[in-house]
Amino acid sequence: MFGRSKTTLRLSTLTVAGVLASAAAASIVVLPGVASAACVGTGTAIDVATLTIPTIATALGAPVAWASGYQGQGIDVAVIDTGINAVPGLASAGKVVDAVDLSFDAPSTSVRYRDVHGHGTNMAGIIAGDGTGGATTVGIAPKARIINVKVGAGDGSVDASQVIAALDWVVQNKTTNGRNVRVINLSYDTDALTDYRTDPLSLAVENAWKAGIVVVVSGGNEGRTAPGLGNPARNPFIIAVGGSTWDSTRLRFKVEKWSSVGDGIRNPDVVAPGDQVASLRVPGSYLDTAYPAARVYDPLTCTSMFRGSGTSQAAAATSGAAALLVQQRPTATPDQIKALLTSTAYALGMPAAQQGNGMIDLAAAIGAATPNTTQSFPASSGSGTLENARGTFHVGTSANDLLTGEYQAFKSKFTASTWATSSKAKTAWTNQTYDSAGRLATGTWSGSSWSGSTWSGSSWSGSTWSGSSWSGSTWSGSSWSGSSWSGSTWSGSSWSGSSWSGSSWSGVGWR
Repeated sequence: MFGRSKTTLRLSTLTVAGVLASAAAASIVVLPGVASAACVGTGTAIDVATLTIPTIATALGAPVAWASGYQGQGIDVAVIDTGINAVPGLASAGKVVDAVDLSFDAPSTSVRYRDVHGHGTNMAGIIAGDGTGGATTVGIAPKARIINVKVGAGDGSVDASQVIAALDWVVQNKTTNGRNVRVINLSYDTDALTDYRTDPLSLAVENAWKAGIVVVVSGGNEGRTAPGLGNPARNPFIIAVGGSTWDSTRLRFKVEKWSSVGDGIRNPDVVAPGDQVASLRVPGSYLDTAYPAARVYDPLTCTSMFRGSGTSQAAAATSGAAALLVQQRPTATPDQIKALLTSTAYALGMPAAQQGNGMIDLAAAIGAATPNTTQSFPASSGSGTLENARGTFHVGTSANDLLTGEYQAFKSKFTASTWATSSKAKTAWTNQTYDSAGRLATGTWSGSSWSGSTWSGSSWSGSTWSGSSWSGSTWSGSSWSGSSWSGSTWSGSSWSGSSWSGSSWSGVGWR
């Protein structure tokens, strides 16, 4: 089903093969003694195994949308991640709007809102790179605006409660201060096996969806032996994304082995390229320092980038695609945008548990009629426990000092029933104040006071979280027990000490 006639605006197998080959060739042409010398110290040259963002955009059919005038103008994409930096590719004035920093970095003014980890900027480049770093930094929706919602600290640490608070904040503030948030990118999951109908994190994404925001979530990187998608991708309302890779032998895409499979009932909705994707780099960040072999560059421009794999990258590509469709159809509901993407996707000849409806085909979606559809799954109550939503991932400095149970990162007790009622009513955040730049300065979430300059959460469950230092990119006393760092790749699938769960935040590998 990969090859289709041009009348359906789908890309044929030969066309895609030619695009990938020519794009790769264009990226690795080196003038001896010129480009190679100029790029010394920026990593290794992009090779044919690397997918650049423009290559992904072409494979997904984005140029058809661009040619029709849809490049994401007027659409804001909230990126809930580790922060975003205005590196080349996101350097246009007003391209990135700092909104809120709910991370453990927030007390430090030097890194507040900034991406000390490297993941968030990498995702933002795929979604909406503006080309200020050269042709390889043009994202899927290059004229969309990025709303920076930081939850992950410099070492990647984040608690599920921070992600839930961030989702609530976006829902309540999607149109404040001139924003027009129509898409949320959440390249994050936990390994929780909870029922979506009770899970609090699941309810948070569902509430955002029902508030008119297309929520795109990575499906997870646990592979074909996974018991199902990660949390909150298990929620059937939202768009869960699997990762695909280019098969140079068969000259077509296939679902990558590391992409989490569904359980036959809740499968990925779509897949998008996520293997060895070169996107924007944050020099000196945690990932940049930990994985120097992941640094790559375009020899024609010397643009330095960072290469990684995972459903994080695939979700970011899908968020960019959603932004283009929302711009084209500003009155379309999230259900309709999802139906457009799923009904026009093309099958890769793999089981539905792996590929869902297949790989995104924007060329077909742009030309299709808007479906008249409304999803009717059972709603989530959010009445389950926060602890179960975390799965096995906890933040803390030692086994005796972890954030566990029904305590959230803002110190207070988390009462699911009370929070769920306010979240559904879009009142989970109260007493909000903003600074002169329109960024959240203070507020109360689910009964807990929060300030960008101080963290009130000094103790959880009666245990003082002493010994943790959130200064810049270091966390003195952090434990990485259970994770294995070998050369340029990360051989583990989880961080047991502190987590932006390794299967989601760090991707499958940075190489």
